[in-house]
Amino acid sequence: VIPIERIRAAAESARPHVLRSPLVPVEGALLKLECLQPTGSFKVRGFFAAALALPPERLRRGLITVSAGNAAQACAYVARQLDVPCRVFMYDTAPPPKLAGVKRWGATPILLPRDELLLARVLVPVGGGGLVSGIASALKGSRPEIEVVGVQSDGYPLWIRSFEAGGPVSIQPDTIADGTTAPFDARMFELLKECVDRWLMVPEPRLRAAVPELASAAKVVAEGAGALAYAALEQLEPGPTTVAVVSGGNIDPKLLAAFLS
Repeated sequence: VIPIERIRAAAESARPHVLRSPLVPVEGALLKLECLQPTGSFKVRGFFAAALALPPERLRRGLITVSAGNAAQACAYVARQLDVPCRVFMYDTAPPPKLAGVKRWGATPILLPRDELLLARVLVPVGGGGLVSGIASALKGSRPEIEVVGVQSDGYPLWIRSFEAGGPVSIQPDTIADGTTAPFDARMFELLKECVDRWLMVPEPRLRAAVPELASAAKVVAEGAGALAYAALEQLEPGPTTVAVVSGGNIDPKLLAAFLS
């Protein structure tokens, strides 16, 4: 825990340079609006406190930081106010408005490529097979060790049953993953056998629960087929870096409302 004396000293040094952000009442709470600070976030407080604590000769050399965006803007703003140079290191995927803010305050942005994700496996919902075969072909062309997992609902496990039978079969769908029930090309059987490492089958009740879970936890609206890969995650052992493909979000609003209720 940071000693309260240090907190008070930092707050006092930054006080002349930052906004005393207002408290705005809403039902059941008060909102502390740090979003109204000069650069749009609370981070100017820390940068002023840190910069003003530096020896003068050190401060004249300038400020530097690594940031996804908000800290970069705050550092640039503080440097401008204190009339010292500033450099910020950011990913080349930083949002354009944040990069523009850094430049507006006179700092020098240095853009770096984001580290490549050490992907171990990818879960893909499977209907006709075009998506999973395309993903598998692209991944295994450069990283053959990545596991490609096909996911279907137990309300329409077309390919799972086909591989059990040794060839394409025909079954009637009974699933909210209607995006997986389009007509299919039987020739896809051999391609899927080659490119999908294993299959997972999601119980329909679990799939129905996954749609509102995604909306609540990730603020993502997914249709039934789009939620399949996410719904299958609980069947996997934790650990390896896993990507679950949310393939679509075209869900009937009435159906979504029913799930959310």
